Order: sequence, then C-alpha cells, then structure tokens
Amino acid sequence: MSHPHPFDQAIALTPTGPHQYSGATSPPYGNMVGPFGGVTAAVVMQSVMQHVQRLGEPISLTVNYAAALADGAFALTARPVRTNRSTQHWVMEITQPDANGEPTTVITATAVTAARRETWGVDDEPMPPVPAPADVPRARLEARVEWVSRYAMHPITGALPTVWEGQGDGSLMQMWVRDDPLRALDFCSLTALADVFYPRVWLRRARPVPTGTVSMTVYFHAGSRELEATGSGWLLAQARAQAFRNGFFDQTAQLWNEAGVLLATTHQIVYYKE
Repeated sequence: MSHPHPFDQAIALTPTGPHQYSGATSPPYGNMVGPFGGVTAAVVMQSVMQHVQRLGEPISLTVNYAAALADGAFALTARPVRTNRSTQHWVMEITQPDANGEPTTVITATAVTAARRETWGVDDEPMPPVPAPADVPRARLEARVEWVSRYAMHPITGALPTVWEGQGDGSLMQMWVRDDPLRALDFCSLTALADVFYPRVWLRRARPVPTGTVSMTVYFHAGSRELEATGSGWLLAQARAQAFRNGFFDQTAQLWNEAGVLLATTHQIVYYKE
C-alpha cells in the first residue's frame, strides 16, 4: 500500500458544508512562521479544483496574505460568484480562531477558471538557453525550514548568497526545480512552485532581511494536456525583481517545462524590513 505524497497530504481538504472546507497545516511544508506560502496558495487552489460547481480549468489565481497562517487547523470558503458561458469567477477565504475563539480572516483570494478551447497560440517569452538539469548540481541548502526539502533545486544563476556583505548587484535567478519526492505536475503543485524562490531582496542586497509576501498572482498558460505531458519532469524557474522601494519589492517569474513550453507566469508584491 503506497503512502500519499506529502504535498497531497498538505493540501487535503474536508468538505464541511456548501462552499465550506476544513484543513490543517502540514509540518513537512513548514516555514519560519507557519507554512510555506506556496503550499497555502495551493490549498486555496485545491478548494476550487475539488468544488462540485467548477467550470473548466484555472487561468488565474490571486492570493492575499492578510496575516500569517498559524500552524494548526483552519476553515476555508470557496464560492463561485459569477459563471459566464466560458469563464467562472471565484472568491475564497481562510479563517482561523483569534485569541477569543472568533474566526478571523488570514487569507483572501480570487480565481478565474475557464473552458479552454483550441486557438492559434505562441509563446512570446521563450525559454532562455541554460544547461540541462543533469549538468547543474543540486543546491545543498541548510534546512532551517522544512519546505525547502520538499523540492529538488538546481540553481543555474542567482543562488542563495553564501556571504552576506550587502553588496549584491542583481536579482535574477534561474534554476531547475521539481517536487521531491517526485510527483506528477497539476494545477495545485504548479501554484506552489510559482512561490519556490527565496526573497529577491536577499540576492539584490546580499542581506537576509525579514520579508513576507503580501500578494501573489499566478497566470496559468498551460492546460491539463501540457501538465500531463510535463509529468514529474523538471521545470525551469526564473525570477527577478524590478523595484525595491519604501519597504516593498515586486517579483516577476516564469516557469517552463523541459520542452520549452511556458506553463505559468507569476507576480508578487513583498514586504521587507531594513
């Protein structure tokens, strides 16, 4: 009898009523405070994917981290607020009890699903030329947080600084990455992989300052066919920031499969403290 993959255990939800689910955080995806933000976003996506009223497949997801999700149980609401002929619009929310036992909002989110159809298409953002995954050593990260052990990361450029001297000169990172242990790609795991980068300010400043994602959006350019073709293969993940100012920076990232198909793009706004 095979055991469930740690990721499937982490995103497991139990229906508790119309549009309502319960879940719990998972220690294997623990971060410095609460769970890895990518797996939290994946939980939100899972609430849409297993909803009986879902139309089509995800084309976008936005997650707003209103507060740190505490370790333990949580309640999740996922509701389709408008269904058109080819698109469906969703509103989601995660709550946890406050000090008085009252439910308080920690995550808000929106999503759009759609019935995809065959049309003309092209990737206008080509995958950059990089060494093959087998030619790039795996990063041997000090496991200060559990979630980094759930991914095989092979950095090509922009690896985590080894000397924090405050003299970084760029924010670009490229790496091959996939789930560890291996798992076939789907919309939930692709959502989590969109958040697999360490904070860009750490690279640009070469200083490990406190950070926290405020909002993350993922755009899904791939449908089920492209995800199935990718399977458990490597993804090339590329990220860079465009501005650091007044305590916030952005992050733009792309995820390609080994065949060079652009699967998803993602954008974040992140808080940092000097």
